[in-house]
Amino acid sequence: MPVFQKNHTLKLTLQYLFDPNTGRNHRITFESEALPERFLYLSTTLFSPFTLNGLTLQNRIVMAPMTRNFSPGGVPGQDVAAYYRRRAEGGVGLILTEGTSPEHPQAANMPQIPHLYGARALAGWAGVVEGVHAAGGRIFSQIWHVGAVQSPGEGPKLPASPISPSGLLKPGVKIGEPMSVPEIEAMIDAYAHAAENAQRAGFDGIELHGAHGYLIDQFFWRGSNQRTDKYGGDLVARTRFAVEVIQECRRRTGPRFPIQLRFSQWKLQDYGARLAATPDELARFLGPLAEAGLDAFHCSTRRFWDPEFQGSDLNLAGWTKKLTGKPTITVGSVSLDVDFMVSLGRSPRPESGEPQSDPNARAAEMDHLGEMLARGDFDLVAVGRAMLADSSWAAKVRDGHFGDLRSFSPEILKTLT
Repeated sequence: MPVFQKNHTLKLTLQYLFDPNTGRNHRITFESEALPERFLYLSTTLFSPFTLNGLTLQNRIVMAPMTRNFSPGGVPGQDVAAYYRRRAEGGVGLILTEGTSPEHPQAANMPQIPHLYGARALAGWAGVVEGVHAAGGRIFSQIWHVGAVQSPGEGPKLPASPISPSGLLKPGVKIGEPMSVPEIEAMIDAYAHAAENAQRAGFDGIELHGAHGYLIDQFFWRGSNQRTDKYGGDLVARTRFAVEVIQECRRRTGPRFPIQLRFSQWKLQDYGARLAATPDELARFLGPLAEAGLDAFHCSTRRFWDPEFQGSDLNLAGWTKKLTGKPTITVGSVSLDVDFMVSLGRSPRPESGEPQSDPNARAAEMDHLGEMLARGDFDLVAVGRAMLADSSWAAKVRDGHFGDLRSFSPEILKTLT
């Protein structure tokens, strides 16, 4: 990773006529405080503006979508509005909301997931959007159907009657019956209706959650899609459901409303799963999706610095941009002291390794991220749990205050900080 240590002193010399009668010239020189080269470097990469389908963002930082489950009855309240506004005030360029449910009885797997339908929920979201816009931010709604992924833990499971392409959670684990074609068509309509609702509520765009083993991803993954009709088959055929969702969302919202798709190789059902094992396979998978009307891809990985394929240091977002020409968002353990799965207690903490809580280590990580961004690997950077811990993460990084960044812990998930 490159580390920039040099400082610059900026000097400005002004020459003007002090006395118009004598014509005497006076020269004044101003000197700024020393500016670290890191500040100058990040200001031209991470903190430069970006435009997506006519929407200009003040910088390249995205708040990643993170489930909060603080919306009783599916209605986001003033506490949710304040939570998002704090991130906008903290300097983030684009906020992606937590997953919001389209109008379908089995869409959510937790009781207080916010809805993207119904008068009260949409009024609540309008308040969220108003607050973010007032703080100078931009915000997309993420539309999320869990499919076959039920709530964890003991007690009654949600959704009570999960749906999936082939009635499978993963290979060999049956959880219901295959969706019928009319059910699939109704689901496409539900996604598109949610997109319309987002637009009416004032959102600047939408993200379709097609990652992590949820409903759209269950159509992508051979392990959960074993259909023999037009919605199943080879890798390209398994994109058909998502393609039709994208096309219908685009038809109903028009050409100037940003639409992006989040996708991943890994699944909650299988962290080692891969949709595409080679760049050629990835190109075949992405092609129909890019052509369907997407403006960008949000490429979910567990660690942004990991190369996706052997023989290249490009990560998943880098390969996706190279293969489609579309803007991409990278994500994965940005500014965390450990892999995000470790941060949640789902994987053991490594016994060695330099802790990223060290300001110098965090600064070096940002150097590496900035280098990848500067060479054009991707266009935007999503920050998740680090931004849950610190609503001013973007401003602190912009100003080089790495030592002031608050660290994430699972306790933070219990409140809307």
